[in-house]
Amino acid sequence: MREKGLEKLNNNKEKKKKNHVPFRMNMLFFIVFLLFSLLILRLGVIQIVYGEDAKREVERTEDITVNKSVPRGKIFDRKHRLIVDNEPKKAITYTVPNQFDQKETLKTARELAKLIDKDTDKITERDKIDYWLMTHPDEAAKKVSKAELEKYKDKNDEIYKLQRDRVTKEELASLTKEDLEVLAIYREFTGGYALTQQIVKNEDVSTEEYAQVSERLAELPGVDTTTDWERKYTYKDTLRSILGNVSNGLPSEKMDYYMSRGYSRNDRVGKSYIELQYEDVLRGQKEKIKNITRSGSIIESKVLHEGQRGKDLVLTIDMELQREVDKIIEEELRKTKMRGGTGLLDRAFVTMMDPHTGEILAMSGKQYAYDEDEGRYKFSDFASGNFTTSYVVGSSVKGASVLTGYMTGVIAPHSVLLDEPIVIKGSKPKSSHFNRGGYIYINDHTALVRSSNVYMYKIAIAIGDGQYRRGQSLIIDKEKVFRIMREHFSQFGLGIRTGIDLPGEQIGFRGSVEQAVGGNALDFAIGQYDSYTPLQLAQYVSTIANGGYRMEPHIVKEIRDPSNEKEEMGPLSQEIQPKVLNRINAQDAWIQRVRGAFWGVFHEANGTGRAFASEPYRPAGKTGTAETVDRGTGVWNLSLVAFAPYDNPEVAISIVVPSAYVKGGSPNTINSDIGKRVLKAYFDLKNKKDDSSKEDNEEEEEEE
Repeated sequence: MREKGLEKLNNNKEKKKKNHVPFRMNMLFFIVFLLFSLLILRLGVIQIVYGEDAKREVERTEDITVNKSVPRGKIFDRKHRLIVDNEPKKAITYTVPNQFDQKETLKTARELAKLIDKDTDKITERDKIDYWLMTHPDEAAKKVSKAELEKYKDKNDEIYKLQRDRVTKEELASLTKEDLEVLAIYREFTGGYALTQQIVKNEDVSTEEYAQVSERLAELPGVDTTTDWERKYTYKDTLRSILGNVSNGLPSEKMDYYMSRGYSRNDRVGKSYIELQYEDVLRGQKEKIKNITRSGSIIESKVLHEGQRGKDLVLTIDMELQREVDKIIEEELRKTKMRGGTGLLDRAFVTMMDPHTGEILAMSGKQYAYDEDEGRYKFSDFASGNFTTSYVVGSSVKGASVLTGYMTGVIAPHSVLLDEPIVIKGSKPKSSHFNRGGYIYINDHTALVRSSNVYMYKIAIAIGDGQYRRGQSLIIDKEKVFRIMREHFSQFGLGIRTGIDLPGEQIGFRGSVEQAVGGNALDFAIGQYDSYTPLQLAQYVSTIANGGYRMEPHIVKEIRDPSNEKEEMGPLSQEIQPKVLNRINAQDAWIQRVRGAFWGVFHEANGTGRAFASEPYRPAGKTGTAETVDRGTGVWNLSLVAFAPYDNPEVAISIVVPSAYVKGGSPNTINSDIGKRVLKAYFDLKNKKDDSSKEDNEEEEEEE
């Protein structure tokens, strides 16, 4: 009985247990059913109620307007000969998407690297480290310990810095040539802003590369093939240092400045001289493009506004004359150096200017130096040295000294002074080259013709209320001399900016007044204390040639709108008018007195420029010789200022030849030799043009 009772009890327990299991399973199934029902209900609501909104959001497009660069304006000479042009060249570009995806960008870079050869010279070590970390994520993760991850868990930059610092040289060396090409392309891809076109390659793009990329554009998102351009110089190195250079992309030091003015990072801008000075004119109007994007990717591009290349510049320079002057300087430098005694002679400068308008007709500078790349001495263009370098020029500025004497009232036309050795206590005697020990009374005209130093010394002494007694200390107000003479010299453009429309102009070196002695004030009057640029000398002699008006020199004559016709000039946009900066405070008769003396320098028996006497173009001018020091060696600088024809000047020139010969060596006349030849070249070209015009007129008359 007992056993039967126990069996019955066990059966009841199993029955209860079996009843609980189905109940729990049913509850679980019921809960799952409810969750699925809620999910289906939610999906139904989204599909039915919000479906259209979601669809519109996915399909939503954005219109983003960007600018595309255009070629720069061209540059012509005064005869409308093309100097600087734009040469088209094949280019491969990449437009950065609005939503950057590192993996997709790297994938595109790898595919493009299979089609083109990319220069890797610009890759830095930092670029290699970043690329290695990006392409080796597992190894990169192992470079940081768990403790460091915990320490810098909210500072990803610190963690990345640790990883960068721990990349070894061996790991970087594992990057193959193919890896570096991919990196170089990826570097170009990521170098710009969203939806801006980046140049990936525009140098030496082969026809095969261009064709292969063009055929696979659908597989290369963001990549495109287009036509780029580069500056082409028709006359090669002629005037090259003044034409200036153009950047590849915005200069980093001026990035913010240009970006604030609507430039893009990869835009080209003028870096120096004409290209820089006239950047706003040459840059042109960008092409406006509307990029239509969906989900951050460009699906279509539309041109909103056709771009227009920059406006053209017409220079005042005559390139035929410019090339002739360059040739003359090279020949005379080479010839003079062969004579010996000219160990430091390595450069010469010529500025030719219209004295009535300030137009620069030619600006030539040549430097003879050793070229490390070519392993030989060669001439290079240094035209910019006419306004960026300065030299003591000697007697060529004595015309300004005499006119300063007139304007201050210490002398008058025909004033006679005694040319004698000036002996100051404690100093070496000072004298004129033509009169080392005698006593000769001369007037202002003769003082200029024969280049009297003493006459100029005595002008300076009078300006400084000085008293000269032979063998005694010179009593003079040196501060007054420097102040007054510099003020008057500046009326001619000496020692101040000329106003030329080019950046980087120097005003020259002003000798110290505080450290000067009385004798230095006298040296100033003969051009042996302050230094001047060749351009300042040209402005100075032009002021005397045209009757006292200091004209602002300029190198751009016209600005023209771009022409659709390749061979024709566009319509005139702006003509640069002559500008008078000031009129010197001198009577016409005083100026004519100095002009007459300049004629005498070239044509009278005792003139220092007698070499010009037989020239048919009737020149007038003043020579200059200055004793100075170059690289620790005593040397003589030679200079020349001139204008022609004397009666109605149409050209003024300045010539400066630093270190023409060493002290104690044989003198030479390279300044006069260059001067005669460049003036002859100017008038020969003018006569050639006149003869050509005459022949054309005769042919037209015969046809009529």
